[in-house]
Amino acid sequence: MSEKRRPITRALLSVSDKSGLLEFARDLDRRKIPLVSTGGTSKALVEAGLAVVDVADLTGFPEMMDGRVKTLHPKVHGGLLAVRENPAHEAAMLAHGIAPIDLLVVNLYPFEATVARGADFEDCVENIDIGGPAMIRAAAKNFDAVTVIVDIDDYAALLAELAANDGMTRLSFRKALAQKAFARVAAYDAAISNWFAQEIGEKAPAYRAFGGKKIISLRYGENPHQNAAFYASAGRPSGIASARQIQGKELSYNNVADTDAALELVAEFDPHKHAAVAIIKHANPCGVATASSLDEAYRLALRCDPVSAFGGIIALNRPLDAATAQEVVKIFTEVIIAPAIDEAALAILARKQNLRLLVTSSLPDPRRNDLIFKPVGGGFLVQSRDNAVIDDMDLRTVTKRAPTAAELDDLRFAFRVAKHIKSNAIVYAKDGATVGIGAGQMSRVDSSRIAAQKAADAAHTAGLAESLAKGSVVASDAFFPFADGLLAAAEAGATAVIQPGGSMRDDDVIKAADAAGLAMVFTGHRHFRH
Repeated sequence: MSEKRRPITRALLSVSDKSGLLEFARDLDRRKIPLVSTGGTSKALVEAGLAVVDVADLTGFPEMMDGRVKTLHPKVHGGLLAVRENPAHEAAMLAHGIAPIDLLVVNLYPFEATVARGADFEDCVENIDIGGPAMIRAAAKNFDAVTVIVDIDDYAALLAELAANDGMTRLSFRKALAQKAFARVAAYDAAISNWFAQEIGEKAPAYRAFGGKKIISLRYGENPHQNAAFYASAGRPSGIASARQIQGKELSYNNVADTDAALELVAEFDPHKHAAVAIIKHANPCGVATASSLDEAYRLALRCDPVSAFGGIIALNRPLDAATAQEVVKIFTEVIIAPAIDEAALAILARKQNLRLLVTSSLPDPRRNDLIFKPVGGGFLVQSRDNAVIDDMDLRTVTKRAPTAAELDDLRFAFRVAKHIKSNAIVYAKDGATVGIGAGQMSRVDSSRIAAQKAADAAHTAGLAESLAKGSVVASDAFFPFADGLLAAAEAGATAVIQPGGSMRDDDVIKAADAAGLAMVFTGHRHFRH
């Protein structure tokens, strides 16, 4: 199809978000483009002194049924869908008094925002747009003649296009906007269908769709030959999608993925109770700690594996202060994310111009019940988030010796961390800090041995005579199928264990723990993470 330019002889504007509307409409008016509009949009334009034809005057029907019916009419859809230069279509337009509509500007009822603010069921239903998506699809289908705008960010681009092309739009421009229009409607419908499924308790609907809006294009994916971009889910952005970058190089795909992992982990710790720091490398924590201050928590987290922490991602659950910033700049770090960063810390970190600094609007809620999807060949898997939190679990002591109060605190800490480590996961912890982490191994005993070796290596780096695992506790993300992994932890110096339980050989594992003098508690909850 050739690069065809089309003039705009009439525009229909119907927007929920009226940001930038008046300036945009005034520019169209200066170009002598007649304006048709609906409801609140029409009222706003008339009050601004613009000449507007109300859609009710166009169709000959008033808006009715509380505004549910106003644009679903042949004089609207015929004007959008008619194929220009098609004799039969032109004859139908002439016979029925249908004039062409060459520009459609629609942004939809704020359904996603209505759900995000916790509105009741009826309010959410009333914010499901019907006429808007119908018009958008009609205009986008007829991209050969019609320009469609669904995003206020495209107002300037359209005006620039008209200025550069003598009041016309190019086919390539219309195609790009049509693609965006179809995607916007798809994302909107996905948000509605997923909300509806949740409201009626349908956990596995026959059809499932997901949508989002691009936040940034990324240079490439996990590897340079892969394409990538970062999208925010429909509704109010949260977590990493709500973060604002205030310094540093462009984020990469791996930066975003690792920063998300770090933020989700650190959000497990209540900032009113503890300062918490998580250092992530390749989606796994290499050090996590809590303390009374951020700088102390950072030093303890770094001690766990200072070698792996080089070039890592750091997440904090409290505002970043100068004392912590002074510690962080001592090694190379890719990204820091925090709820806020004070001015003194910013001045210190400004010396590291490539260091990416992100500020979050809020910490994600570890108990939230959203969906996670993973592509597989020919389809995708969908599951609810692992929102099990150890504070809500009924811990059961299964050994002769119960853990001490100090051990129990560390067991809870270690199990929080294990939730965020690739399976098989083993965490050694002491005094509210990880001292050894084993991640992503094919056997649990290997993870246990690796974690023990990490603890010994960390002690050597710190100039200590004995392994950091001495006197520690151990968390396992899933049950020990055999006693070997537990015994490896005992040999490393651990004194207490937390695990889900549920193995056919639980009795054997409990006997081995008793024989080694270990205290062990079962959580009844597994935290596989693949």
